[in-house]
Amino acid sequence: MRASTPNGEGIIGRESAEAFSRPFSAPSLLLPLEIHVRTDTGRYLSAGVSWDDAGPCLALRSPAGETRQMRLDAGTVLSYRVLPGEDGALRHCLGSVKVQDRYTRTAEPCPGHCAAERGYQCGSCFARDDWRLVHNVHRSGIAPPGLKLYLEQPHWLYVATFADGSTKVGTAADGRKHLRLVEQGAVAARYVARADNGRVVRVLEDLVTNEAGLVQAVRSGVKAAALAQPLEAGVLDRTNSVHAAAARDLLAGTDIPGFTVTAETFHRPDQAETVLGAAGAIAYPLDPGSGEHAMVIQAMVGAAALVAVEGTDTPFLADLARLKGRRLHLGSYQTRLPALQTALF
Repeated sequence: MRASTPNGEGIIGRESAEAFSRPFSAPSLLLPLEIHVRTDTGRYLSAGVSWDDAGPCLALRSPAGETRQMRLDAGTVLSYRVLPGEDGALRHCLGSVKVQDRYTRTAEPCPGHCAAERGYQCGSCFARDDWRLVHNVHRSGIAPPGLKLYLEQPHWLYVATFADGSTKVGTAADGRKHLRLVEQGAVAARYVARADNGRVVRVLEDLVTNEAGLVQAVRSGVKAAALAQPLEAGVLDRTNSVHAAAARDLLAGTDIPGFTVTAETFHRPDQAETVLGAAGAIAYPLDPGSGEHAMVIQAMVGAAALVAVEGTDTPFLADLARLKGRRLHLGSYQTRLPALQTALF
């Protein structure tokens, strides 16, 4: 493999680029890849992994407030150290969001660069945040003008199943119908209703949770860990199909206005097959949200990455959701692996 510096692909330090310019001992079980590096270093606040039509990326903000998207394409080297705050805190406030309309949301950095107190926000930014209101708007009726415009668009209700069979119900705005499930890391999923707006879809979501017993959240760590021992694809699809059918039957019998029952299947990205088919892959043995690390991205499912680490043929599954709210220094680092014992069965 050779190092290269394509625009927008990968970010590591100059020293790290030199280190990876020598042949990288990528696991033989993984796909042969060209390693992509860049020579810029720096400190950034990570807003976490997101997806667009081109694939996954890591959202970063510099101390000066500049934002950039680090592509997490196959072959990208991710080399960084997590920087604790002055008080030792690892999770920092990501600021607040102002919703302008259906298409526009403005991220406002935390004025005090504070540690996160609840979720990924300090108390002041949480109070200013428009987006926090979206989850309860169907009960409270409280929404600023921009959020009201956002909620007026059609929304979809979906049932998503993850690699261990865990299943949840959730919602997606019309414009992010597919990408929402991609970001969630769904292995199998179906859309069960199309609602006229964002309020109706959340009423339906609560109904499915209360009557069909489907949760509305599955932790990212659970999703990532499940990828190391995924159930067979047929089992996962049948599991999802059963839950989706039950949800549709429930919705068909309700008199809630403003929606249509649907039966549409979600198709996961091609790179998910690489992750699900990675023989011998095990959970990354370190916490990506602390310490220092260097890994080569092979493929991703949601925020979980199949990665190669220099010095071992073992493929790992790293939960990059752990980077959200972390301050990162991108530069010349390495993963120091503990002694590993591969499972026999």
